[in-house]
Amino acid sequence: MKEKYFNDAIIGNKEILASFNKNGELLRLYYPNKDNKQYIDFFNTGIKVNDSNIIYLSNDINNIYNQEYIEDTNILNTNIKNTYFNLKINQLDCISIDNNILIKKYTLKNENTINLDINFLIHSKILSSNNNQVSGYSIKNGIIQYSHDYVLSIISNNYDIETYQINDTKENIETGEIEDKDYIGMSSDSSINYKIGILKPGESKTIEILVIPKENDSKELLPQKDIEKYRKIDINKEISNTKSYWKKYIKNHDNLNLERVSLKYSKKVEQIYRRSILLFPLLTNQKTGGIIASVEIDEERKKSGSYAYCWPRDAVFITKALDILKMEKETEKFYKNFCKNTQSDTGMWEQRFFTDGNLAPCWGYQIDETASVIYGIYNHYKVTHDKKFLKDTLRMTEKATKFLKKYVEDILLETNKMHVSYDLWEMNEGIHLYSLSSIFAAFDSMINIYNELEEYFKENRVRQEKIRKEIEILRKYLVEIKKYILENLYDNNKKTFLRNTKDNKMDVSMIGAIVPFNVFSAKEKKVLNTIERINLTLRTYTGGYKRFEEDHYMGGNPWTITTLWMALYYLEEGKRSKAKECFEFVVKTACKNGLLPEQVNNETMEPAWVIGLGWAHAMFIIVLKNLIGD
Repeated sequence: MKEKYFNDAIIGNKEILASFNKNGELLRLYYPNKDNKQYIDFFNTGIKVNDSNIIYLSNDINNIYNQEYIEDTNILNTNIKNTYFNLKINQLDCISIDNNILIKKYTLKNENTINLDINFLIHSKILSSNNNQVSGYSIKNGIIQYSHDYVLSIISNNYDIETYQINDTKENIETGEIEDKDYIGMSSDSSINYKIGILKPGESKTIEILVIPKENDSKELLPQKDIEKYRKIDINKEISNTKSYWKKYIKNHDNLNLERVSLKYSKKVEQIYRRSILLFPLLTNQKTGGIIASVEIDEERKKSGSYAYCWPRDAVFITKALDILKMEKETEKFYKNFCKNTQSDTGMWEQRFFTDGNLAPCWGYQIDETASVIYGIYNHYKVTHDKKFLKDTLRMTEKATKFLKKYVEDILLETNKMHVSYDLWEMNEGIHLYSLSSIFAAFDSMINIYNELEEYFKENRVRQEKIRKEIEILRKYLVEIKKYILENLYDNNKKTFLRNTKDNKMDVSMIGAIVPFNVFSAKEKKVLNTIERINLTLRTYTGGYKRFEEDHYMGGNPWTITTLWMALYYLEEGKRSKAKECFEFVVKTACKNGLLPEQVNNETMEPAWVIGLGWAHAMFIIVLKNLIGD
């Protein structure tokens, strides 16, 4: 599989997720989950004009590109101008909201003074393995690529194929001349050619392509009745319905009055805000409530541990943004369904999961994953005031609290019985300020949950007494955790906090003790000293913030998350102008289409890694909400 690290655009519906590069190349296609069963190795489209070789639409030296979403939708337009032939191509990509199909609509316009004879070619390779070999199968209006587990059908809605090649396409695809005697073959890549015909000067023609993923659950790859059904689909109606759906979705979740805040780059702020609303449902498994960190960028783990998984901690930040955007039902599903189904018998949550609830590949646990869920549940309640939600999740939060208490006891008593925890950056094992702060917030949230549910236990004196004792225990732990932090995670010489008990590197995550976990207040002297050192060591000359000293991951760039975290701190401290500076760094380094990257190249100010990171978009919404105020 070729390396494809940058998803410049993302579209989808409830079950399909697709990503593209900035030139319109389809990079990934997921079905039926957002994090599993990715079909595409490559999907190349091209044209043969007159006697030319193939001109790849997404990669030709004579092509000029401009890409944008249709406003307030997850429908993508890529405009391509081939300057050699003066041929203009509009490529529209739309995943239907009514059917599980990717619609690819190409409109070709001859802006030359001569006739252009055009063939349209598709060269597609789907992922294959020794346990899931792929074959190709030609039909009248396209090809079907299939394995034991899944099927990918590529058909035209308005053209029959002129020629096709099931085997050895790579040998001659460059010429634009393909042909095969076999209708079926054992190749993972196959190609098809549609004859568009003569395009006169000023004339336009449109070819409609449907890409249909499905699980291989029958002897017929794509039954004839389904082929006929797809061929009868009114493409323009599908696009119109999908457009209406997303515009209505924006209207239903546009919950922030952006006119109330004066910001630089106001149009860009609004673009990122609206793109965030449209991104969150694409990252969410609608059946289980699981939320992936981002569309995958590194399947083979050459540079990372991969991203298309659900980390409970990341998802808790995202649910806070969902609540701001009136997506409370999605938040509730995450906690009541996904979290319930993924909690271990011990009460903890592992590092990460597939969105169907299965345990994903992990390399250790992070105690803040468990603590964050309790904190998140109470924060959701503060938005909805739904006591039934607290009651429905009570058993889960009590199990989690029991696990956290054992962890704290292990630290305070120095028994070393429990496995050491990774920090939130998943790079250092030990005892961490951020992790302990998250536990502090979890215990405080649990006390509040018990107080809110007091009326439910009026008739049960035994239960009331147990809860009173538990609240007292948790209050003592709050005192002990804060005492431990001051004695073990504070440098008395430098007068600043420490990120862990092993080193004295400055780390933005220390802000977690103030925002969001409220162990300390923003204006305490110890905190102010720590912030001063963070600014001296982690703030870059461009205004963005690195995660920690000597951070070398992907070049050690400033992160959007860390910079927005500093904005939240400054808002808590009351320094609104400094908060705006941090916020504006993120806005001006956002992608053209409004998606936020994980990291920003400090020299070029361009995305350096992972475009469309859910946690980054969540922090953007949270900061924006705080800038606007209630």
